[in-house]
Amino acid sequence: MRISLELVPRDEAQLKAELDLIKTQFPAINTINIPDLTRFELRSWEASCLCKSIYESSIPHIRAMDFDCVEPLQFIERLDKHNITEVLVVTGDVPKNSEKVVYPTTCLDLIAKIKKDYPHIKVYSAIDPYRGSMDEEYEYVQKKLEAGADGFFTQPFFDLSLMEQYSDMVKGSEIFWGVSPVVSDKSQKYWETRNHVVFPADFQPTLEWNIDFARKALAFTKKTNSHIYFMPIKVDLQAYFDGIFSKVLV
Repeated sequence: MRISLELVPRDEAQLKAELDLIKTQFPAINTINIPDLTRFELRSWEASCLCKSIYESSIPHIRAMDFDCVEPLQFIERLDKHNITEVLVVTGDVPKNSEKVVYPTTCLDLIAKIKKDYPHIKVYSAIDPYRGSMDEEYEYVQKKLEAGADGFFTQPFFDLSLMEQYSDMVKGSEIFWGVSPVVSDKSQKYWETRNHVVFPADFQPTLEWNIDFARKALAFTKKTNSHIYFMPIKVDLQAYFDGIFSKVLV
């Protein structure tokens, strides 16, 4: 089982400091995945290459709209140099900087190009249980598999029963289940408004509730022979991960 942590690459110095801390304090984490955020200069594949000095496995997020599928993908050469063989392809949000060039490339387009031109790269794509109906998401998942996707990272889940339903949908595919602590009313409202999350009836925006759910999600991951990634936002990492790992990985 792989346990990944999503780290935001604000700059090289901060990223290296966070990697050293995580490696020392939380040895159960064995993979790092890196989002590509246009407001920062450090791109995801650059950050993933930095991760390789500390972690064997690092997975950069690749924004499809940033690439012209007619041209070679220059970042692949850099990944090859650092023996990075996995990427997560997402569509990406339109950058706030209007001067940044984007293309009409979809995640399906980029998945297909990578698998055709760079077959040694394992390509993950995204599953979002909240963007539409389950039937619509199932159809999108099938299109991604047809394009060549090898597996999936999910948006964070907050409901174990919903995870079980989606587990049946992607049976046979490699999957990283997403978990993210929500520990304030403001954060809960953000997830509901921005990401259309429907929290379960028993949800509480407390560290205790989120630790308990993460433990259940981790147990479910082990049971289903899948993987998990954590996306901790505005939470005490020490308290959060100590609460999870000290009670589960024994």
